Amino acid sequence: MNWKTLIFSTAFLCLFATIATAQPIGEEEYESEVIMHEKVMDGIYEEDLMASTPPLKYDNIRQADVFWEKRIWRVLDVREKMNKPFVYPENPFINIILEAAQQGELTVYMDEKFTMPLSKAETKNIGVSIDTTEIFDPVTFESKLVVTRDILNWENIKRFRLKEVWFFDEETSTMQVRIIGIAPLREVYDNQDNFKYEQPMFWAYYPQLRKALASQEVFNPLNDAGRMSWEDIMEMRYFSSYIYKESNVYDRRLQDYASGVDLLLEATKIKDELFNFGHDLWSF
Repeated sequence: MNWKTLIFSTAFLCLFATIATAQPIGEEEYESEVIMHEKVMDGIYEEDLMASTPPLKYDNIRQADVFWEKRIWRVLDVREKMNKPFVYPENPFINIILEAAQQGELTVYMDEKFTMPLSKAETKNIGVSIDTTEIFDPVTFESKLVVTRDILNWENIKRFRLKEVWFFDEETSTMQVRIIGIAPLREVYDNQDNFKYEQPMFWAYYPQLRKALASQEVFNPLNDAGRMSWEDIMEMRYFSSYIYKESNVYDRRLQDYASGVDLLLEATKIKDELFNFGHDLWSF
């Protein structure tokens, strides 16, 4: 036996021993190897700062420091160009409110004064309607009742109501505004699909909602890296809206005594009065 044959025989025996001792990879070992792979990110950095950032606490306002106050009600229409982030398909604004309410993080109310809270069962059924329809079977000539369960589509919520308080704080000598409540509006139609009216689905107490809004990112159409939360948007008032009611002795809305162009002019008048009042408190 020459040296070439000896080397070949030794290599063959080593290969045979390796194959004989090798064990097939089981499903559990294969899964563990897959899990140990590097985490996949849809981007170039891990986005975890937003969810862990709580909202800034409001300053404590004493009644003695507020010498002027005005309550204003607004309508926010998501169909306006500036309000398009409210209907971003991946994270619509209405879904954030509903998720916070159904998870027990938020108590919703039936009225705008926050005196009639909804129960947990009623909160879970928000946006869910059950209808009974009679269907006729042409084969058996029998009619039967079919129960259908419809779930709210976020695209059907086109407007929101905002309740806010404008006040002047003597301690800081500043004119401030705070949102008190938010109510999504649902359109009501008759049997012929003709629009009848719109009504609030519920009222959410905004100070309690701030925590959920601070953990949710809002879409920035100008810069994907310019990350802002929904709480930032609401506090900076980066939205378009119009006034439909101010506190008055008759407790009536603007549309109760004005219409058409006069309605728009009255809303603009109230907005200008708020601005002028804060401006006239200072001398230049």
